[in-house]
Amino acid sequence: MPTSTINQVQVKELVARGIVKQFPGVLASDHVDFDVHSGEIHTLLGENGAGKSTLMKILYGMYRPDSGEISIDGKRVRFHSPLDAIRHGIGMVHQHFMLVPTFTVAENVALGLASSRRVVLDLDVVSRRIKELTKTYGLHVDPQAKVWQLSVGEQQRVEILKILYRGASLLILDEPTAVLTPQEVEEFSETLRRMIDEGHAIVFISHKLHEVLALSDRITVLRRGRVVGTVPAAGATKEGLARLMVGREVILQVDHPEVTYGDVRLAVHGLSANGDSGLPALRGVDLEVRGSEILGLAGVSGNGQKELAEVIAGMRRSTGGQVTFDGTDVTGALPSKLLDHGLSYIPEERMVDGTVRDFSVEENLILKDHHRPPYARGVFMNFAKIAAESDRLIKAFDIRTPSRHTPLKSLSGGNIQKLILARELSRNPSVLVAAQPTRGLDVSATEYVHRRLIEQRTAGTATLLISEDLDEILNLADRIAVIYEGRIMGIVERENVNVEQIGLMMAGVSEQAEQQVS
Repeated sequence: MPTSTINQVQVKELVARGIVKQFPGVLASDHVDFDVHSGEIHTLLGENGAGKSTLMKILYGMYRPDSGEISIDGKRVRFHSPLDAIRHGIGMVHQHFMLVPTFTVAENVALGLASSRRVVLDLDVVSRRIKELTKTYGLHVDPQAKVWQLSVGEQQRVEILKILYRGASLLILDEPTAVLTPQEVEEFSETLRRMIDEGHAIVFISHKLHEVLALSDRITVLRRGRVVGTVPAAGATKEGLARLMVGREVILQVDHPEVTYGDVRLAVHGLSANGDSGLPALRGVDLEVRGSEILGLAGVSGNGQKELAEVIAGMRRSTGGQVTFDGTDVTGALPSKLLDHGLSYIPEERMVDGTVRDFSVEENLILKDHHRPPYARGVFMNFAKIAAESDRLIKAFDIRTPSRHTPLKSLSGGNIQKLILARELSRNPSVLVAAQPTRGLDVSATEYVHRRLIEQRTAGTATLLISEDLDEILNLADRIAVIYEGRIMGIVERENVNVEQIGLMMAGVSEQAEQQVS
């Protein structure tokens, strides 16, 4: 089929009834009912493991249900692959984009489609159709641009263009705003409204409750594989939705008690470093964090956050500048030496840099201090003390594990993060670097992590909080720094926050003079 002759398949209604899907030891979908209609946004909410992804993969043909049925416009359908779903007018934009960076936008859109010119793609035809779609839906992007040259928001537009080009009228969007600036979120929202006006049906998956309420027509909440409620967005509240998700009251806004800031504990001056590609990732970064202060670092992914955290933690060499703890130069110090200076580090990649997946819970809890008292006496391990302290931390940090001997890889993501918190915070750090501490966590685990970070603030720790979730930073930080292409665009006090200004700085559009620590 030539790429120029793809027509939209109009889906007026998709209905799923009694969907059951079981994996070894897990009932992922337990007789789930769900439906979505043209001209509406129907959101799926739920904690990690609630069954959202399983249901979406069934609707997109990636999984086959054990029982239950799916119908489109009153006719029962069976999907054996995503290709079947696409033929029925269903498209899915995954949270992690599936684009070829070295290809142009048009080449990515045409990839996998037949061409009227056999081995030669109809790129001129594709480009014309892309321009038509961008005009209709406000998805402005140059068909000739290389994907690697595009911003994250523009890459997301390419993913949407791919499925619109293939004729989809029902779109499944998995965490679509997770990597966008506030301005890009607003532009994206406008695109969704245009799609709804054009008669599309949209299934929206997000953990950002304020966005869910702003965008949705209906909201279905899953818990442990079951539907616990479907409610109209009009009249719903964040607190009520969180209660449905978790089954109890959830504190969404943490208390931010007044504290007296201490002296500067962490300072970086003129810090430069290269990324994994060998190209500059940090370009003269200046930051200071005081005792009892949380400094939030905001920015779109890939602007130097990971490299900054790794340089401070001694896991990446700097190419210039200085890092000091309590006035002591620790630039280039080994991680083990930084522990002696009071650093605790919650890494971005918890399964790579934060834990050893084949070790037990107990072994991971003492990973950094196994050779020190009270866990060791010279070359001899104090197993009784290790057991007692592990049990104490498991209880204190509510780590859900069968025992301290359980392999870490058997735990959920939220419990692994609790383990890292337990290990790092039990060391009573003077400096804490927390990189993406709630990434991938559900609402109850996020609530727990936030409460612990605030407790650490009260205890006097200087915390550098690095997060791509701007809501998290606004909730926790005393000051907010914005990083763009390895440079600090500005630093604002909590009481002076202007979300629009922060969004512009995140996009590299506006630069603000830093407010010096007084």
